Amino acid sequence: MDKELISDWFDYYADDVYRFLIYYMSTPDVEDLVQEVFMRAIDRYPSFKGESSPKTWLISIARHLAIDETRRQNRKDWRKLIKTHSFHTEISPEDQQISEERKIVLHQAIEKLKDDYRSVVILRGIEELSVTETAQVLKWTESKVRVTFHRALKVLKSEVKEVRYESS
Repeated sequence: MDKELISDWFDYYADDVYRFLIYYMSTPDVEDLVQEVFMRAIDRYPSFKGESSPKTWLISIARHLAIDETRRQNRKDWRKLIKTHSFHTEISPEDQQISEERKIVLHQAIEKLKDDYRSVVILRGIEELSVTETAQVLKWTESKVRVTFHRALKVLKSEVKEVRYESS
């Protein structure tokens, strides 16, 4: 086991794991889970065969950890997430309000997706993993990733339209 290698991976990939967990868990309070991912990586390093990149292997561990954690505590608060990731730019208060409302609608729509759809949307659309990397994380075929992502986006678009229609 190479703890120094895992430490290097932490330096390279902790932000990616952190972002994945924020979106998957719907909360910005994931620092402990990020640490847990790397602790599990140390324990499971002998099983790492190098068939995928370290990043996809770590995100796969994060996904399984997030599923377990979600089962333990079923709390979701996108508003905290959005406040954590507000970007401070020179835009008018009205435009900022519209932008915040759109983020809320999008995050609520992602939250309503079934698990497979939510996973593929986060990995492909937010984390911007390739089809191959997403397939490795989810242990799916590349074809299944493409089809599921396409279907998930259709559901997500209709969900966002529905929320906009209801609020008009």
